[in-house]
Amino acid sequence: MKLLMHICCANCCLYPVQSLLSKNIELNGLWFNPNIHPYTEYQNRLNALKNLQNIWELDIEYLDNYGLKEFIRTVVNNEDNRCAFCYSMRLDESAKIAKKMGLDGFTTTLLVSPYQKFDMIIDIGKEMEKRYSIMFYVEDFRIGWKEGVRISRELGLYRQKYCGCIYSEMERYLKKSVR
Repeated sequence: MKLLMHICCANCCLYPVQSLLSKNIELNGLWFNPNIHPYTEYQNRLNALKNLQNIWELDIEYLDNYGLKEFIRTVVNNEDNRCAFCYSMRLDESAKIAKKMGLDGFTTTLLVSPYQKFDMIIDIGKEMEKRYSIMFYVEDFRIGWKEGVRISRELGLYRQKYCGCIYSEMERYLKKSVR
């Protein structure tokens, strides 16, 4: 089987890459994360993935699009539903590219994080599966979250402190000030 794996960041791809390769699944990675804010955070995550790509010799395509304006325009006045939009835009693009590449399916590293909305990601992935007639591969990578953290530290990868969008950054700091 050949899959396109949307990669949200280097840290989150560590365990999924190992898990999929252990199943003899061929992987192509895709960086497409126009939601990440600020630009310095976007660059730190992008550079960490390029570093990992070199270390592990991964095959990754980069859609290097800092799309903050588009992201904000879409979620403004609908911030409570921003995650659904964020997952949709990235999985939509992943499905289209996987289909264009003639692969068997697509997946996402978002399925590894205990901080993401796992069921929502699956629902949106299945919606894209129907829309583009290409399989959305589902695996609960969350069991490998701690292993990925360990490997990330071992490799000295940049480790982000929030999901990525301007709203998750705000929530991170608001939670700190409430304590």
